[in-house]
Amino acid sequence: MPGFFIFAQNYTMSKPQTSLLILAAGMGSRYGGLKQMDAFGPNGETIIDYSIYDALQAGFKKFVFVIRKSFENEFKSRMDAAWGKQAELHYICQELDLLPEGFCCPEGRTKPWGTGHAVWVAHDVLNEPFGVINADDYYGREALISLYQFLIQNPNPDFYYAVIAYFLNNTLSDHGAVNRGICWNDHEGFLKKVVETKGIQKSPSGEIYAGKEEDLQYFPPETLVSMNMWGFGASYFQFASERLTKFLQSNLIVPDAEFYIPELIQNLIDEGRIKVQVLSSPSSWFGVTYQEDKPFVRQAFKKMIEEGYYPDKLKS
Repeated sequence: MPGFFIFAQNYTMSKPQTSLLILAAGMGSRYGGLKQMDAFGPNGETIIDYSIYDALQAGFKKFVFVIRKSFENEFKSRMDAAWGKQAELHYICQELDLLPEGFCCPEGRTKPWGTGHAVWVAHDVLNEPFGVINADDYYGREALISLYQFLIQNPNPDFYYAVIAYFLNNTLSDHGAVNRGICWNDHEGFLKKVVETKGIQKSPSGEIYAGKEEDLQYFPPETLVSMNMWGFGASYFQFASERLTKFLQSNLIVPDAEFYIPELIQNLIDEGRIKVQVLSSPSSWFGVTYQEDKPFVRQAFKKMIEEGYYPDKLKS
């Protein structure tokens, strides 16, 4: 983890409160259903369950879920029963009409406003440094430990953020294209540039590319990418409010426009308002973008249980 311990000399024994924000409002259009509620473990465990188990091991105690009103009751009931005795749980509904003052959702819009908006909706329940993960991605315990340690050791959380980065080759699906935040670092290990890149896939010959024939981009397998695992300070919400307002002023009536975290972060880096430490993860990542990914994910959890990494029955 190059550069991570630049904060160690400022660490004190008093640990600040930190939280983990879990983005679980996705519609699962490519998956064909609510993958955040789908079972992957032997006793019906979801990917979220394994993430919470790992996050508790790392030190997180407070969890905030961004969900949708359409499955709010089912989701809350399940999470409260599984984890309510072990952690502080909060639920926020990301709805299309939840926008900054002065804006109304255009009639007929069905597409969510994007990951930047999904984090912004939690502004009323987060006043402390926090991590961000997706509900349908498995990041690994070591990555969550790295994130937690960054958050509690950070001497200036309003200025220093973090991104947990993975090798691009380890984040692809065999069953279709994916979207990734391509990362470039400076010589000190801070993020210099992050670009939300859509439609990344691997050719039959093993080349990794994105784009159409007339405008193809190729990427080395070891390219670092953001899997939407971030460490933020509470200042995120002020920055996001400013940028979301500007975004809506230009894109309110554009039916498929989305407000992405990488675009917000890039603007803040360019303006010198934040620095983002890149922490390369030793963990294995996997997720479910398509239904065809499901057998692999189930097998991966089965193997980790057999190896003793997880108990057979995850929840008490």
